[in-house]
Amino acid sequence: MIAMNNHSLSTVKQREAFFWAIYKKAFPIVARYVARMGGSLEEAQDIFQDSLVIYYEKAVSTQPEIIISEKAYLMGIAKRLWLQRFKASNKNQPLNDQNIEVVPEEQLATEKILHYLETAGKKCMELLKAYYYDHLPVDNVAALFGYSGKHSATVAKYKCLEKVRETIKQHSLNYADFIE
Repeated sequence: MIAMNNHSLSTVKQREAFFWAIYKKAFPIVARYVARMGGSLEEAQDIFQDSLVIYYEKAVSTQPEIIISEKAYLMGIAKRLWLQRFKASNKNQPLNDQNIEVVPEEQLATEKILHYLETAGKKCMELLKAYYYDHLPVDNVAALFGYSGKHSATVAKYKCLEKVRETIKQHSLNYADFIE
């Protein structure tokens, strides 16, 4: 968590270190996003630079803001800037069949997701499958897995999800890591 004000980045060396640290953390995520949206490396660099300027202006403003995640904050700015650029560039183009292009939705990296779900164990995988894939009612899940009631089945599901969350947290993964 970062609380920034105009005194925290007072020297040139501090600003340079600040920018390099943020660049290393956040640029790859922004570049992947822009590439998925049909942009080039140069466009990703432009978007990131503009995002960084906006972020820096917030960081040195007289009214400090608390920013929980620099990467998430910069990614949010970058997405907004990319959408604005996209809208501006397509504003006056006529709509015809030649201009329509199918943009694929983000594809989840299914193998990665399954790998992290499997870390919770086979029983958890089966339990989560029954809940989320098979859409079984809680009573049926409880009976199928031998739990004494709905509450026990719900607690078991929660514990399984927590195992998966903990594994993801230990590996410092985020949503972008599960997109192909």
